[in-house]
Amino acid sequence: MTASERKVILASSAGTIFEWYDFYLAGSLASNVSAAFFSGVNPTAAFIFALLGFAVGFAVRPFGALFFGSLGDKVGRKYTFLVTMTIMGLSTFTVGLLPSYSSIGIAAPIGFILCRLLQGLALGGEYGGAATYVAEHAPQHRRGFYTSWIQTTATVGLLLSLLVILVLRTSMTAQQFSAWGWRVPFLVSILLLGISVWIRFQLAESPAFQRIKDSGKHATKPLKEAFGQWDNASIGLIALFGAAAGQAVVWYSGQFYALFFLTQTLSLDATTANLIIAASLLIGTPFFLFFGWLSDKIGRKPIILGGCLLAACTYFPLFDGLTRAVNPKLQLALESSPVKLIADPGECSFQFNPTGTSSFSSSCDIAKSFLARNAVNYSNEAGPAGTLAKIQIGGQTIESYDKAAVGADLDTVERTFNQRATSAIRAAGYPATADKAAVNLPIAIGILALLVIYVAMVYGPIAAMLVELFPTRIRYTGMSLPYHVGNGWFGGFLPPMAFAIVATTGNIYSGLWYPVVIALVTVVVGLLFLPETRGRDIYSGD
Repeated sequence: MTASERKVILASSAGTIFEWYDFYLAGSLASNVSAAFFSGVNPTAAFIFALLGFAVGFAVRPFGALFFGSLGDKVGRKYTFLVTMTIMGLSTFTVGLLPSYSSIGIAAPIGFILCRLLQGLALGGEYGGAATYVAEHAPQHRRGFYTSWIQTTATVGLLLSLLVILVLRTSMTAQQFSAWGWRVPFLVSILLLGISVWIRFQLAESPAFQRIKDSGKHATKPLKEAFGQWDNASIGLIALFGAAAGQAVVWYSGQFYALFFLTQTLSLDATTANLIIAASLLIGTPFFLFFGWLSDKIGRKPIILGGCLLAACTYFPLFDGLTRAVNPKLQLALESSPVKLIADPGECSFQFNPTGTSSFSSSCDIAKSFLARNAVNYSNEAGPAGTLAKIQIGGQTIESYDKAAVGADLDTVERTFNQRATSAIRAAGYPATADKAAVNLPIAIGILALLVIYVAMVYGPIAAMLVELFPTRIRYTGMSLPYHVGNGWFGGFLPPMAFAIVATTGNIYSGLWYPVVIALVTVVVGLLFLPETRGRDIYSGD
């Protein structure tokens, strides 16, 4: 690797790490964000709105990919990802300065959502630019290894955000962190922005793009050329369903859903969960480089599809093992304290709510939501039409309520139901929190590290594959959209989809069917239609 190639990789990777760091803060600090910007509503709704802000960032990523991808194919890679970085850094810094709900009212959540929109748009343009830029500097026989450095950035950005939060949590009181300390990670982004912009200003334009621009062959309408012509559009569809969708659900299952499962399902405290995730990321991150390197030897396709297949075949036993290692009391309750929900099937909804705006107010939905949030497995039994749902546990029967029928006494009825239901599940052995002293750290870290290795298999080689699928003139646009539809929509909406499946079926592991099915679809589509791209000359047919 030459000095100039190292500079390209360092500059591109460092900037992308900082962008991912910025993007992940809102998710890692969702409870603090909800308390600051959504305090005008009840705590549960506030947390949902905070997750909405996080989801919005994922939802708009494909639109950022279209806009900035088109810009990158028209004016160049370097200046486009300088713009995306600046937007990301300033938006994150603004979140750190944004006054709370108690100070400016409804303007606080609106301001937060707007910042998340800008972050999602910026990230939609950043990844494609960085991956394309590095690939167009890489030797043909080492493109997988060179671009795998970009692939580590999302994981390193997540790790960096977790470490900064951990340092702050352990260096101040809980009250100080809740009052103002949580803002510090957002404010630090302005320093990271300055460093990143300075580094990237030292770079020259991609030689591949510069050559076609000098010859007048660069695309003037890249969107139309990339998606208005079937030959190119079909490649995008194959890239989405034969690679990016499966990669996305494996990525989010192994890192974000794993963190969600630790804290929300297994009720492990945030600090311990972050430490365990950080340890697994440290173990697993070098494998991104390994699988990128290996894809230069044996091909991109077998590694990506192999990772999807392994994940689909082992997720259920691995997450079951995680429960046994982290919260054995919960595992005991799941096995020894059966719960039954008796409800009119006609009033039970599928509670998929990625935007946080839907209202599930029937007695069945309220009971199911309570049980799912508290990681209680339950069986479903059809009740008489028109009757209120009932939870049967440990010899007790707790009747749910219908919000529309309660009227002015809603707060009292809701509080009474939650108190009775909570007392019943605690009496049946379902713990309020995981006992830190009972956590088997080596087993938990080992399982999570294996999940990260699956992530490395599917993610390490995918930048090289996507770059090699599209010609230079539309490469930025062509590769960005399937990547960000896969990761922004298929991956980003995994937690709300998993929760909806869990609430419907009554099993805390059933949400894993979503990534398992998507990963298997990718295996089938990839085997049938995805070409092997290793060894392609990306400069021919500019």
